[in-house]
Amino acid sequence: MRKISTPFLTICILAPFALFAQKQAQLPLDPAVRTGKLANGFTYYIRHNEEPKNRLVMYLVNKAGSVLEEEDQRGLAHFMEHMSFNGTKHFPHNELVDYLQKAGVRFGADLNAYTSFDETVYQLPIPSDKPGLLKGGIEIMRDWAQEATLDPVEIDKERGVVLEEKRLGKGAGERMQRVYWPVLLNNSRYAVRIPIGLDTVLDNFKRPAIARFYHDWYRPDLQALIIVGDINADSLEKVVRRTFSDLKNPLHERGRIKYTVPLTGKNQFVALTDKEMTSTVAEVIIKHPQPPLKTAGDYRYAILQGLFNQVLGARYAELSRKGDPPFVEGSGGISGFIGGLDSYDARVVAKPGELEKGLKAVWRETERVRRFGFTPTELERAKTAYLSRMETALKEKDKTNSESFVKEYQQYFLNGIAAPGITAEYDLTKNDLPAITLDEVNKLTKEYITDVNRDILIMAPEKDKNSLPDETTVNSWLKAVAAEDLSPYKDEVSTLPLLTAEPVPGTIKSELQEKELQMTTLTLSNGARVLLKPTDFKNDEIIFSAFAPGGTSLSPDADYQSAAGAGTLIPAGGAGNYNPDQLDKYLEGKQMGVAPYMNERYEGFNGKSTPKDLETALQMVYAYFTEPRKDTVLFNGIIQRSRAGLLNRANDPGSVFSDTVSAVLGNYNIRRTGPSLEKLQQVSLDKAYRIYKERFADASNFTFTFVGSIDTNTIKPLLEKYIGSLPATNSHEAAKDLGLHIPEGKIEKNIYKGSEPKSTVLLVFSGSFDYNQENKVKLDALKETLEIRLLQRLREDESGVYSPGVFDNTSKYPRPRYSFIIQFGCAPQNVDKLIASTLDEINKLRTDGPPQENVDKWRAEEKTGFGLQLKTNGFWLKYIDGQLQNGDDLLQVTQYTGLLDGVTPAGLKDLAGKYLSGGNYIRLVLLPENGLKIK
Repeated sequence: MRKISTPFLTICILAPFALFAQKQAQLPLDPAVRTGKLANGFTYYIRHNEEPKNRLVMYLVNKAGSVLEEEDQRGLAHFMEHMSFNGTKHFPHNELVDYLQKAGVRFGADLNAYTSFDETVYQLPIPSDKPGLLKGGIEIMRDWAQEATLDPVEIDKERGVVLEEKRLGKGAGERMQRVYWPVLLNNSRYAVRIPIGLDTVLDNFKRPAIARFYHDWYRPDLQALIIVGDINADSLEKVVRRTFSDLKNPLHERGRIKYTVPLTGKNQFVALTDKEMTSTVAEVIIKHPQPPLKTAGDYRYAILQGLFNQVLGARYAELSRKGDPPFVEGSGGISGFIGGLDSYDARVVAKPGELEKGLKAVWRETERVRRFGFTPTELERAKTAYLSRMETALKEKDKTNSESFVKEYQQYFLNGIAAPGITAEYDLTKNDLPAITLDEVNKLTKEYITDVNRDILIMAPEKDKNSLPDETTVNSWLKAVAAEDLSPYKDEVSTLPLLTAEPVPGTIKSELQEKELQMTTLTLSNGARVLLKPTDFKNDEIIFSAFAPGGTSLSPDADYQSAAGAGTLIPAGGAGNYNPDQLDKYLEGKQMGVAPYMNERYEGFNGKSTPKDLETALQMVYAYFTEPRKDTVLFNGIIQRSRAGLLNRANDPGSVFSDTVSAVLGNYNIRRTGPSLEKLQQVSLDKAYRIYKERFADASNFTFTFVGSIDTNTIKPLLEKYIGSLPATNSHEAAKDLGLHIPEGKIEKNIYKGSEPKSTVLLVFSGSFDYNQENKVKLDALKETLEIRLLQRLREDESGVYSPGVFDNTSKYPRPRYSFIIQFGCAPQNVDKLIASTLDEINKLRTDGPPQENVDKWRAEEKTGFGLQLKTNGFWLKYIDGQLQNGDDLLQVTQYTGLLDGVTPAGLKDLAGKYLSGGNYIRLVLLPENGLKIK
């Protein structure tokens, strides 16, 4: 089923289903998908879909994951996934990645795979309008199915890569998981088959061990090919049947055991500490069997769960907004677990020293709903919201991305999750929702909140080890809550309108058409400018933004902390007649969202809506602009939770490194350094409110952009009413140049933090930039060609990293500048060697330029990606805003492909010589605190 009904209702979130005694028929598969099973058991799903045009997505899905590994194979299901990219029958060694890069497919971003406990899935999106490439894609899928070469040389080279991937996951979370995982999983097979595996196996296994796994489990009766895209399903089905019919199952086939996590009927308790843990977390996990989602009755039960989670989630959100919130974070709800189970999970991130208070507060809401259930008004709002989301999904049924269909059919194949199609799902929802009663939803509490199969998990900083409660103590807390004299929840809903007064509409003073980009620019009577770009990329989506120059740059350093928080602190208090709780209830069921923001150079809004709810979205803009609220109680609660979250920040190596990076690159200016308790103490609600009001006082300085399914005749009166009525002072403020940028010269700094043998490397080149579109394109090409080389050298040749990244950034204002950043994780002992290799590759760019082949790969990838971006509302909104803020020509987008064609190795050599000279070079390295000291 689609993950569209509620954030909590996914394919995993199911519950024991006992609504119908009789056996129901399974929901039929969506008739739009072509499916079949070959004589050898190989399954296929093929669907024509033109979103996006001239593209297709192929997945090879294997019902083979780490749970099937024998003891000498622990980690080899995942290793096998890696080896599929390191040599197959038609693509030896690394030729598969090379072939696809030349076709415009990015490794990692497009071409990818994953291994889980129960499955391994290979993903390949490619253009569908190139017959040769389509043929190559099918050939790759056939090779992945059963033609990996497993070259011993390639196996040895890949060991380091997999171990580096494993190294990236090391830390407090992984260390504690090794301890609590066997308990939570009841010592089942899953507890000892973590996909990443064991170092002892990964370091020492020989080819026969992985070949045995491949032979046993990569077989047609456990495989499916899913193809969705702009293709001819009839002709492609013939190709698939012909290509995959000769796959062979093993002569002595092993049975594919369906492993599960058994329910023991026992309650368990685990308390752990780690010196790198930054907060105290407690979870109460009550496990239950997970039924299939196959019939109409199952679907109805899933709706019940979605409604349950939605209402309970709203209650916890309301609790977190109290003036003295009892926790940093608190939540509860039904969620998927593992091994055939789901669970009710109540979770708290406690304030330091307040675990009892926090856990009791979270459990109190669980107990309240168990005892009294929900209210009729809560359920009705949830129903309205649920149906509204389904209606939007139905309207977008012909604009659904192919990837979405592929994932749906993947779950149908792997887990039998019904996939009847959005039309059938909408009909089921529309039929079921009105008949769902409050009593049915409330009964879920009795089914899920039970006293058996309950695990309690506590994780805390090591310094709190001696003060952690034992199992008896925690159980006594829960019993104390159960004995409390609780009151039912009161659903307080305001009957006032959102706005305190109706706006007095302005008028449209001028209208300018831009025919080539099919845009309209309106100037309103208050001076506000509005750009409209109607598109047909989505049927039911309008996204919009607004910006005005100024931002926090106009506030002095003494007010900076208040200014930096103003864009979130003030809107958090609600708007117009509504406090945040009332506002949430008012907006529930409406498919829209509006968020004010304030960054260094701009203030403004970001928003999204359906055409139906656009007026509400514009009312929110008006309310945030003219009727913000100053909520002292809520502000105090936010500050309390923020302070609690910062107290142990220095425990985490990642946070320490990130804060150091920010400080060094920001030249230790207070506007660039990381968060701290000292900074938090400087935040003043009065200052934040004053600054917010100042920044949103002059509509004449604002530019609004709307992109999507816009009816210009319908939207114009709304713009006049809610934007044309905004106050204007015509002061036309401009952002200030604060002189802040990455420092010049050479800086090297090692940061020693953390106990694991892992390092993070960050290399930064920066400086003044000759800003124009051509140089921006060239810098992007330089970035990509270097990343291609680093992937080959650092990963494939030296086996020293998992995924090196190269990033570039340019800005025109306040001064034209660039930054060029290389980042990777590695073993501490390999830091100097890998940095030297990186700098050697950069030197090659300066002296020789990149190989023509790599420039061609970048160009193919960029053209493929650009063609897809042009068909998205998000691209156009970001592009228009960026061009307007920089004062650049809106028609530059029409010249982009020509600029791509003009990039040459010689041009990139010159650019590298200018911008990667090393004159401005920063080297930052995170190292373990008791490990290798690097000069």
